[in-house]
Amino acid sequence: MCAWQPERPIQLIAGTPAGGGLDRTARALASALEQGNLLSVPIEVINVPGDGARKAWKYMDQFSDDGHVLSISSTNLITDFLTGLASFNEWAYPPLAILATEYLAFITSIDSAIKTPEGLLYRLRKAAQPINIALSTARGNPNHIALAALIQHAGGDFNNPIVRVFDTALDVVEDVIQGHAEVGIITAASAVRALESRLILSVAVSSPQRLSGVYADTPTWIEQSVDCQIGAWRGVSGTPNLSLDKQIFWQEVLKKTISTPVWQNSLNETLSIDTFKCGSILKSHLEMEHKEMKSILERLGFNNDQYGKTV
Repeated sequence: MCAWQPERPIQLIAGTPAGGGLDRTARALASALEQGNLLSVPIEVINVPGDGARKAWKYMDQFSDDGHVLSISSTNLITDFLTGLASFNEWAYPPLAILATEYLAFITSIDSAIKTPEGLLYRLRKAAQPINIALSTARGNPNHIALAALIQHAGGDFNNPIVRVFDTALDVVEDVIQGHAEVGIITAASAVRALESRLILSVAVSSPQRLSGVYADTPTWIEQSVDCQIGAWRGVSGTPNLSLDKQIFWQEVLKKTISTPVWQNSLNETLSIDTFKCGSILKSHLEMEHKEMKSILERLGFNNDQYGKTV
């Protein structure tokens, strides 16, 4: 048994509002921990949205070496640093695990002229007027990289799109419904309710295979011979300077959590893929991903604010 044990309630921080991607992961994880009786203390999800989820990390700065405070992390920890949106990288808040990966959906309004992958590629290639695109939650993140991949494939003008960035995918969905954005790029689970209500259309997804449920008939970009297979992982990170004994405690708990029926069910509900990693495997993965993302972002020109005028 690990020497350290929690002595008071756990705070699990989500950098998006209730219903957002990080919030979904936080609540699924908290539920799995509680119903699996894996903690001897209560756990509470606390939403600290804003600034592309970076406010949540500022909140974490108050709790140096505190094992009672955790945060849901994402690929943005890497891309925000590489694009200069954040002064800290993925190691500032000790990474405890990657839990799962969510793939992206490209959505349009029900009245949009863009209804197919070919239609979107044509619009990106032949846009007489700037195309308005909404995404969450930061410039240069996987959603934005996915857009860049499409523009590159289509042979379009990298500076043509007007990219509007929102703090949560739920606001992107609403922006598309209202007709302000012609296209939204978000994690697939974030659009399920609007798709079920027939308020929006799903044009394509960035997953390696077709997703289930409302996305069963939505083609992947791979099917269209477009090199756009990209997702956003969800993980757990600790507070700054978290001691090794606390890190080990949480790694062992998280290993048990992902096997619980509650967590497995949550993967199906959020259309997520189990990509659990911790310890040395996680460290190697993050080092490799940092290098790959740096190369991709430099190659695509994000260091020069290309691929869309962000507003």
